[in-house]
Amino acid sequence: MGLTFPNESAEYRAARERLLAREIELRRLIEAVARERRALPPGGVVPEDYVFEGVVDGAPAKVRLSELFLPGQDTLAVYSYMFGPERARPCSMCTPLLDGLDAAEPNIRQRLALVAVAESPLDKLRAFSEERGWRRLRLLSTAGNHYNRDYHGKGSDGGDTTMLNVFRREGATVRHFWGTEMAHSDGDPGQDHRGLDMLSPIFAMFDLTPAGRGDFYTRLSYP
Repeated sequence: MGLTFPNESAEYRAARERLLAREIELRRLIEAVARERRALPPGGVVPEDYVFEGVVDGAPAKVRLSELFLPGQDTLAVYSYMFGPERARPCSMCTPLLDGLDAAEPNIRQRLALVAVAESPLDKLRAFSEERGWRRLRLLSTAGNHYNRDYHGKGSDGGDTTMLNVFRREGATVRHFWGTEMAHSDGDPGQDHRGLDMLSPIFAMFDLTPAGRGDFYTRLSYP
Protein backbone atom coordinates (compact mmCIF):
# COMPACT_ATOMS: atom_id res chain seq x y z
CA MET A 1 0.00 0.00 0.00
CA GLY A 2 1.26 3.48 -0.87
CA LEU A 3 1.17 6.69 1.11
CA THR A 4 -1.94 8.24 2.60
CA PHE A 5 -2.47 11.63 4.23
CA PRO A 6 -4.74 12.67 7.12
CA ASN A 7 -8.47 12.87 6.32
CA GLU A 8 -8.14 12.27 2.59
CA SER A 9 -11.13 10.74 0.82
CA ALA A 10 -11.17 7.50 -1.11
CA GLU A 11 -11.90 9.58 -4.23
CA TYR A 12 -8.78 11.66 -3.64
CA ARG A 13 -6.61 8.58 -3.03
CA ALA A 14 -7.82 6.84 -6.20
CA ALA A 15 -7.18 9.96 -8.30
CA ARG A 16 -3.79 10.44 -6.69
CA GLU A 17 -2.75 6.87 -7.44
CA ARG A 18 -3.70 7.38 -11.09
CA LEU A 19 -1.69 10.59 -11.16
CA LEU A 20 1.30 8.84 -9.53
CA ALA A 21 1.31 6.30 -12.33
CA ARG A 22 1.37 9.16 -14.83
CA GLU A 23 4.20 10.87 -12.93
CA ILE A 24 6.26 7.68 -13.06
CA GLU A 25 5.47 7.38 -16.76
CA LEU A 26 6.68 10.96 -17.25
CA ARG A 27 9.89 10.25 -15.31
CA ARG A 28 10.60 7.31 -17.60
CA LEU A 29 9.90 9.42 -20.68
CA ILE A 30 12.23 12.18 -19.44
CA GLU A 31 15.01 9.63 -18.98
CA ALA A 32 14.33 8.09 -22.40
CA VAL A 33 14.61 11.52 -24.03
CA ALA A 34 17.83 12.17 -22.09
CA ARG A 35 19.27 8.88 -23.40
CA GLU A 36 18.38 9.90 -26.96
CA ARG A 37 20.03 13.29 -26.38
CA ARG A 38 23.21 11.63 -25.12
CA ALA A 39 23.21 9.34 -28.16
CA LEU A 40 23.11 12.14 -30.74
CA PRO A 41 25.66 11.78 -33.57
CA PRO A 42 28.62 14.17 -33.43
CA GLY A 43 27.54 17.76 -33.96
CA GLY A 44 29.21 20.29 -36.20
CA VAL A 45 32.75 21.46 -35.55
CA VAL A 46 32.78 24.99 -34.11
CA PRO A 47 33.77 27.23 -37.05
CA GLU A 48 36.14 29.43 -35.06
CA ASP A 49 37.62 29.76 -31.60
CA TYR A 50 35.41 32.69 -30.60
CA VAL A 51 37.07 35.40 -28.54
CA PHE A 52 35.00 36.81 -25.69
CA GLU A 53 35.69 39.61 -23.23
CA GLY A 54 35.84 38.41 -19.66
CA VAL A 55 37.69 38.73 -16.40
CA VAL A 56 40.82 36.77 -15.57
CA ASP A 57 42.47 37.19 -12.17
CA GLY A 58 40.33 40.26 -11.52
CA ALA A 59 41.25 42.11 -14.71
CA PRO A 60 39.51 42.39 -18.11
CA ALA A 61 40.93 39.93 -20.62
CA LYS A 62 40.24 38.25 -23.93
CA VAL A 63 39.09 34.65 -23.50
CA ARG A 64 38.68 32.07 -26.26
CA LEU A 65 35.87 29.52 -26.36
CA SER A 66 38.40 26.70 -26.09
CA GLU A 67 39.70 28.23 -22.85
CA LEU A 68 36.30 28.09 -21.16
CA PHE A 69 36.43 24.33 -20.58
CA LEU A 70 37.48 23.35 -17.07
CA PRO A 71 40.65 21.29 -16.57
CA GLY A 72 40.04 17.58 -17.06
CA GLN A 73 36.51 18.11 -18.45
CA ASP A 74 35.17 18.01 -21.97
CA THR A 75 31.75 19.70 -21.67
CA LEU A 76 30.85 23.39 -21.81
CA ALA A 77 27.39 25.01 -21.60
CA VAL A 78 26.95 28.56 -22.91
CA TYR A 79 23.78 30.48 -22.06
CA SER A 80 22.98 33.39 -24.37
CA TYR A 81 21.67 36.06 -22.01
CA MET A 82 19.20 38.58 -23.41
CA PHE A 83 21.12 41.68 -22.39
CA GLY A 84 22.16 43.40 -25.59
CA PRO A 85 23.46 46.98 -25.74
CA GLU A 86 20.04 48.22 -26.80
CA ARG A 87 18.63 47.18 -23.40
CA ALA A 88 18.91 49.44 -20.37
CA ARG A 89 18.06 46.42 -18.20
CA PRO A 90 18.33 42.72 -19.00
CA CYS A 91 15.56 40.23 -19.74
CA SER A 92 13.30 39.71 -16.72
CA MET A 93 12.82 36.02 -17.55
CA CYS A 94 16.50 35.22 -18.18
CA THR A 95 17.73 36.96 -15.04
CA PRO A 96 15.90 34.92 -12.35
CA LEU A 97 16.94 31.77 -14.21
CA LEU A 98 20.57 32.90 -13.96
CA ASP A 99 20.03 33.71 -10.26
CA GLY A 100 19.41 30.01 -9.72
CA LEU A 101 22.30 28.91 -11.93
CA ASP A 102 24.66 31.23 -10.06
CA ALA A 103 23.73 29.50 -6.80
CA ALA A 104 24.03 26.05 -8.38
CA GLU A 105 27.31 26.69 -10.25
CA PRO A 106 29.62 25.04 -7.66
CA ASN A 107 27.63 21.83 -8.14
CA ILE A 108 27.40 22.16 -11.92
CA ARG A 109 31.14 22.66 -12.30
CA GLN A 110 31.76 19.16 -10.95
CA ARG A 111 30.60 17.87 -14.34
CA LEU A 112 30.89 20.78 -16.79
CA ALA A 113 31.75 24.43 -17.27
CA LEU A 114 28.87 26.92 -17.44
CA VAL A 115 29.10 30.51 -18.68
CA ALA A 116 26.60 33.17 -19.73
CA VAL A 117 27.31 35.48 -22.65
CA ALA A 118 25.64 38.72 -23.71
CA GLU A 119 26.09 41.36 -26.39
CA SER A 120 26.58 44.30 -24.02
CA PRO A 121 30.05 45.65 -23.19
CA LEU A 122 31.91 43.93 -20.37
CA ASP A 123 31.74 46.91 -18.00
CA LYS A 124 27.95 46.98 -18.26
CA LEU A 125 27.73 43.23 -17.61
CA ARG A 126 30.09 43.42 -14.63
CA ALA A 127 28.13 46.28 -13.10
CA PHE A 128 24.86 44.38 -13.33
CA SER A 129 26.42 41.16 -12.05
CA GLU A 130 27.65 43.02 -8.96
CA GLU A 131 24.26 44.68 -8.49
CA ARG A 132 22.57 41.30 -8.71
CA GLY A 133 24.98 39.71 -6.27
CA TRP A 134 26.20 36.99 -8.59
CA ARG A 135 29.39 35.51 -7.19
CA ARG A 136 29.95 32.30 -9.15
CA LEU A 137 28.43 32.49 -12.63
CA ARG A 138 30.92 33.64 -15.26
CA LEU A 139 29.47 36.39 -17.46
CA LEU A 140 31.23 37.21 -20.74
CA SER A 141 30.70 39.79 -23.46
CA THR A 142 30.18 38.66 -27.05
CA ALA A 143 30.72 42.20 -28.34
CA GLY A 144 32.95 41.95 -31.39
CA ASN A 145 32.39 38.28 -32.24
CA HIS A 146 29.76 36.31 -34.15
CA TYR A 147 28.98 33.66 -31.54
CA ASN A 148 25.39 34.72 -30.91
CA ARG A 149 24.71 35.08 -34.61
CA ASP A 150 26.11 31.64 -35.40
CA TYR A 151 24.54 29.83 -32.44
CA HIS A 152 21.15 31.55 -32.41
CA GLY A 153 21.55 33.89 -29.47
CA LYS A 154 20.26 36.45 -31.95
CA GLY A 155 16.99 36.32 -33.85
CA SER A 156 16.56 36.98 -37.55
CA ASP A 157 15.71 40.60 -36.73
CA GLY A 158 19.07 41.10 -35.00
CA GLY A 159 17.62 41.27 -31.51
CA ASP A 160 18.88 39.02 -28.74
CA THR A 161 17.01 35.84 -27.91
CA THR A 162 17.29 32.98 -25.45
CA MET A 163 19.55 30.05 -26.28
CA LEU A 164 21.53 27.48 -24.35
CA ASN A 165 24.17 25.56 -26.27
CA VAL A 166 26.27 22.63 -25.08
CA PHE A 167 29.69 21.95 -26.59
CA ARG A 168 31.95 18.92 -26.37
CA ARG A 169 35.72 18.92 -26.66
CA GLU A 170 37.33 15.97 -28.44
CA GLY A 171 41.09 16.43 -28.22
CA ALA A 172 41.83 19.71 -29.99
CA THR A 173 38.42 19.76 -31.70
CA VAL A 174 35.33 21.44 -30.23
CA ARG A 175 31.93 20.34 -31.52
CA HIS A 176 28.40 21.54 -30.92
CA PHE A 177 26.50 18.88 -29.00
CA TRP A 178 23.00 20.26 -28.38
CA GLY A 179 21.01 23.48 -28.29
CA THR A 180 17.65 24.32 -26.78
CA GLU A 181 15.89 24.53 -30.15
CA MET A 182 12.49 24.21 -28.49
CA ALA A 183 13.02 27.79 -27.27
CA HIS A 184 12.74 28.79 -30.92
CA SER A 185 9.54 26.84 -31.61
CA ASP A 186 5.91 27.70 -30.99
CA GLY A 187 4.35 26.57 -27.75
CA ASP A 188 1.16 24.55 -27.52
CA PRO A 189 -2.07 26.53 -27.13
CA GLY A 190 -1.98 28.63 -23.98
CA GLN A 191 1.74 28.03 -23.43
CA ASP A 192 5.06 29.65 -24.16
CA HIS A 193 7.73 27.49 -25.75
CA ARG A 194 8.95 26.26 -22.32
CA GLY A 195 12.32 25.47 -23.86
CA LEU A 196 14.28 26.04 -20.65
CA ASP A 197 11.74 24.79 -18.11
CA MET A 198 14.05 21.91 -17.27
CA LEU A 199 16.41 24.45 -15.69
CA SER A 200 13.79 26.48 -13.83
CA PRO A 201 13.05 25.68 -10.18
CA ILE A 202 10.53 28.54 -10.22
CA PHE A 203 8.10 27.17 -12.79
CA ALA A 204 8.69 23.57 -11.74
CA MET A 205 7.59 24.55 -8.24
CA PHE A 206 4.50 26.36 -9.52
CA ASP A 207 3.48 23.27 -11.48
CA LEU A 208 3.16 21.39 -8.16
CA THR A 209 0.56 23.80 -6.78
CA PRO A 210 -3.24 24.03 -7.16
CA ALA A 211 -3.09 27.26 -9.18
CA GLY A 212 -0.16 26.19 -11.35
CA ARG A 213 1.96 28.82 -13.08
CA GLY A 214 -1.01 30.71 -14.54
CA ASP A 215 0.11 33.72 -16.54
CA PHE A 216 3.01 34.52 -14.17
CA TYR A 217 6.21 36.00 -15.57
CA THR A 218 9.29 36.64 -13.49
CA ARG A 219 10.55 40.20 -12.91
CA LEU A 220 13.85 41.74 -12.00
CA SER A 221 12.33 42.81 -8.68
CA TYR A 222 9.00 42.74 -6.85
CA PRO A 223 7.14 45.23 -4.67
